[in-house]
Amino acid sequence: MKIALDAMGGDFAPLETVKGAVEAIEQIPNLEVVLVGHKDKIEAELKKYKYNSKKIEIIHTEEMILMKEELPPATIVRKKKNASMNIALNLVKDGYCQGSVSAGNTGALLSASQIILKRIKGVLRPAITTVFPSKSGNMVMLDVGANADCKAEYLNQFAIMGSEFSRLILDIKNPRVGLMNIGEEPGKGNELVKETYDLMRENKDINFVGNVETRDMFENVDVMVADGFTGNIVLKTSEGVAKFMVDILKEGIKAKLIRKIAALILKPVFNILKNKLDSSAYGGAIFLGLNGISIKAHGNSNARAIKNALKVANKFAERNFVEELKRVIQREA
Repeated sequence: MKIALDAMGGDFAPLETVKGAVEAIEQIPNLEVVLVGHKDKIEAELKKYKYNSKKIEIIHTEEMILMKEELPPATIVRKKKNASMNIALNLVKDGYCQGSVSAGNTGALLSASQIILKRIKGVLRPAITTVFPSKSGNMVMLDVGANADCKAEYLNQFAIMGSEFSRLILDIKNPRVGLMNIGEEPGKGNELVKETYDLMRENKDINFVGNVETRDMFENVDVMVADGFTGNIVLKTSEGVAKFMVDILKEGIKAKLIRKIAALILKPVFNILKNKLDSSAYGGAIFLGLNGISIKAHGNSNARAIKNALKVANKFAERNFVEELKRVIQREA
C-alpha cells in the first residue's frame, strides 16, 4: 500500500512527519510512504535515519498551506494548487496512492479533501470521524467538526457510516449506535435530536440503542452520533479533561515522598491510563464519506502520532473501506 504524507503539514513538520514515516515503514511490512514537500528539507531529515529507501519516495513542492491562513479554507486551497496537502490528495484521486495523511490546517484539509476527492454518490455530508477509548476497547464518534449545522437525515446517515467504520476497522460485528443527547428518554433534546431519534429508531441497518448521555458513552455504545458543533465540543472537552487529570496526578505524586513510592508500585496501572488517554495512539480522524481516504492527524502530532495515522490509513486501504462504504450507501439510496 502507498500512503501519501503531507510532509510539511503540522506544527513540527518536517522533523516529526519524516521520523513518523520512517518508524511506520519499519513496523508495517506492506506500507510505502510518499513524502510530499520540500525535497531538500525532507532529505535533510531522512539523513538522520537508516531506512529502506525503496519504501520511501519524495515528491517535491515548495508550496504549503500554513497552519494559520488569512484567507478562507476553500480559497486558500484553490489559490495554492501546488501545496503539499493538495498534491498528496491528488495522488489518492489519481490512484497512485491508496490514502493520504496530513497534520496541517484542518479547515483547509477538509475543503481540499471535498474539492479533490469529492463525496461518494449518495452521501449527504462527509463527517469527521475519530476513535475514543472505551471500557470495551474503542468507540467511534462522528461528526466531530465538519458540519456545525445538521439535518436529521445527515445524522441518520452518519450512524450508517459510523457503523461500517466500527464493523470493518474495529472488527465489531454488531456495533451499538447511540444518539448524543441530554437525556435517555425519547422526548428529550432539541427538535433536531428528536427528529433524528425517530429516523434512527426506524433504521434497520443500524443497531440503535437510543439516546445516550456523554457521561455514559464510554461504556454503552460503539458508535456515538452528534452534529459537528456538539461533537467537536465534546472532543475538545474530553481532551482537556484527560490532560487535566494527568497533570493533577503528576502534581499530587510529586508532593510527597510516600506518594512517589506508591506511584512506582502503581506504574503499570498509570501506563495503562496514559496509553488510553494518549490521543497520538489513535492516529487521527478520517473524513468519512469521500471517494478516498483522507486522514487528519492532530496539528501538534509527534512522530508516534504520524506513524499511527499512517497505520490507520493503511488499514482503511487494506480493508477496501471506501468501496465497502459505497455499496452500503448505494443500497440505502
